[in-house]
Amino acid sequence: MTGNSGNTANTAGAENDQQGPRHKRDLTRRKVVVAGAGAAVAVGAGGALAAGAFAGEKSGTKPKAAASAGEVCYKLTSETTEGPYYIDADKLRQDITEDKEGIPLTLALKVIDSETCKPVANAAVDIWHCDALGIYSGYESLSTGGGGGAPTDAPSGTPTGTPTDVPTGTPTGEPPSGGGGGGGHSEPTDDERYLRGTWKTDGRGRVTFKTIFPGWYRGRTVHIHTKVHVNGEWTDAGYEGGNTCHTGQFFFDEESVLASAEVEPYSTSTTERTTLTEDTIYDQSGVQGGLLQLKYNKKNIAKGVVGSITLGVEPDATHEGTDDAVQPGASATASAETSASAG
Repeated sequence: MTGNSGNTANTAGAENDQQGPRHKRDLTRRKVVVAGAGAAVAVGAGGALAAGAFAGEKSGTKPKAAASAGEVCYKLTSETTEGPYYIDADKLRQDITEDKEGIPLTLALKVIDSETCKPVANAAVDIWHCDALGIYSGYESLSTGGGGGAPTDAPSGTPTGTPTDVPTGTPTGEPPSGGGGGGGHSEPTDDERYLRGTWKTDGRGRVTFKTIFPGWYRGRTVHIHTKVHVNGEWTDAGYEGGNTCHTGQFFFDEESVLASAEVEPYSTSTTERTTLTEDTIYDQSGVQGGLLQLKYNKKNIAKGVVGSITLGVEPDATHEGTDDAVQPGASATASAETSASAG
């Protein structure tokens, strides 16, 4: 890999292995083409990242160097669906903002082995999320965004509103690929890659990204997707081989989301918001389920937010987040419970 974990790398082009359906491609091969290095990512959002424990760790304590036989020192972080809008290691960089407007967000992550509590160094961590108005790069034509419209990832059979200009139950077009209850991966429809990035953990298992506070879209609460890849090799071309040991999502508490909704461009959204307790992906287990620890000026969230969390993973396990999809024709209840197609 060119550069080091303190530098931001930019990708030359958007070369992805996109031949054929996602589930039929080599799930272990990860390739990123690196063109050069840029400035180091800022650690703070409107200030320095506060020292102290990550979410889920007790302040003033250190994880045990190793756990005794049969003892688990840290709860596994919840596995969730990959969603239809994942693009495999497309951008090797820490600053994924590009030119997107929104509240600055510094995302500080720590990856540890849940059994030994040892940091997982040199892991490849992916994050991706929608912009302030609910649009995903690479899938702009499929995203509903702030203008509403048909949901892209709501559970199959779950009504989100009654049309006023067409007879109830009458389809107005082919549903977007990857939406509904199928749970499949959708091929990108455009070349945009904002708010997506991959970077490696340092010797302490830590990695930091610079981005914006995500918006929301119909059927989902505010969230960020993530994957952690281990046992591979960093090369001049990027990260190769290994296994995906964690596929998850990060979530934001209601207070922060309500505060963000008062700031432009979030305040211009016309989309009905799904709350944290209503979301069918978040398992309501707090940090274990991906709930971020957030720090920001409560009187002015627009200055920036710092979100942190510790991820407890099984390095030798494989969790692609694509094996629990609800098949078309499944009941609405089953779809609502698994929401395997959620973006």
